[in-house]
Amino acid sequence: MTNPILRIGLISDTHGLLRPEAEAFLLGCDRIVHAGDIGHADILQRLAAIAPVTAVRGNNDVGAWAEEIRESELLEIGGVCLHVIHDLAQLDIDTAASNVQVVVSGHSHKPLVVERQGILFVNPGAAGPRRFKLPVSAGELLIDRDGSFSARTVELQLEPR
Repeated sequence: MTNPILRIGLISDTHGLLRPEAEAFLLGCDRIVHAGDIGHADILQRLAAIAPVTAVRGNNDVGAWAEEIRESELLEIGGVCLHVIHDLAQLDIDTAASNVQVVVSGHSHKPLVVERQGILFVNPGAAGPRRFKLPVSAGELLIDRDGSFSARTVELQLEPR
């Protein structure tokens, strides 16, 4: 895929920490999808300063600020149908029947891009506080003019603090 028409930034499990490395990775995105465990409303505000944001509520997103955030979102971007949910175990739709092409989730903190029965499943991993020995990561979905798409995750190279 050369020169994608759209670059969708994928991020999850910030848990109240939006690292400068994650912000830098997301610069230039046409849209950002946050797959839950946001941690605080200001994370969404900071992301919205980069690109329009679609976010879902994770199991740790509690309080008045999180009540308006839905637990799942179905959206179409550049002709590609995405379903966004925090915990993949709670996926309760027939993805094939709903024409979903990409499922974006978080929760496990483990980066993953895998195709199952013609559906691309993407977990950008966790971009917030490091958990165990898992990488700090984010991802992107690239959509081309012809409707083809691809995704990848990227381990963020953290600056020493």
